[in-house]
Amino acid sequence: MRVSIVVPVHNEVDNIIALIDEIVKAMSSAKAYEIIYVDDGSTDETAAVLKQAMRSIKALRVLRHQRSCGQSAAIHTGVKAAVYPYIATLDGDGQNDPADISRLYEVLTQQSQPQTPLWMVAGWRNKRYDSAWRLFSSKVANAVRSRLLGDDTPDTGCGLKVFLRDKFLELPYFDHMHRFLPALILRAGGLVISEPVAHRSRANGQSKYGTLDRLWAGIIDLLGVIWLQKRAKLTEVQEIDRE
Repeated sequence: MRVSIVVPVHNEVDNIIALIDEIVKAMSSAKAYEIIYVDDGSTDETAAVLKQAMRSIKALRVLRHQRSCGQSAAIHTGVKAAVYPYIATLDGDGQNDPADISRLYEVLTQQSQPQTPLWMVAGWRNKRYDSAWRLFSSKVANAVRSRLLGDDTPDTGCGLKVFLRDKFLELPYFDHMHRFLPALILRAGGLVISEPVAHRSRANGQSKYGTLDRLWAGIIDLLGVIWLQKRAKLTEVQEIDRE
């Protein structure tokens, strides 16, 4: 495995150390990896705890937004800074299990072929531990998005994904883009596979990127992605040999 693990966080001080320890344990057999935490303008002790963790964990890198710019911006910052060709993303609240990274990585690397350009393996939380309202709103959002975009992805909201760094950076960037990655990848000519992953109850705190965030993404950005799909053109390029 040669993977950069990107974890966006905003005011997650109580979940940082436990999750980092889990990531390090899950990556014990990896050939090369790094952990990139992106502190999205936290106002609690997140920055201090991360700085302390860097002293004992050599694989840990920390980037910080001076002000909160949102989850998509934090992910984009981390991916740009990554040194490895494969990216794994995790939510910083500890609800994703880092042990699933290696399995998704294997699916991506083993099933990707020139004739089947697999760019991403997306986590699918088919058994979730969230509030009834969060489950309901997510189910409705996924159904509407899938119907309108045709992305054939049951759970775009899962923070656990493994994908190709270079392909991600070719995608159009905008706020909330992380919720539309499967549709954007399909638009660009890539493929996406969804794989069931573990999901856990949040141990500490509450969601920092909440329902209103998803609501506006569902109303405004969905229209923008539909427009992008309609304006896309996939080209087949052939270089002419010299005679």
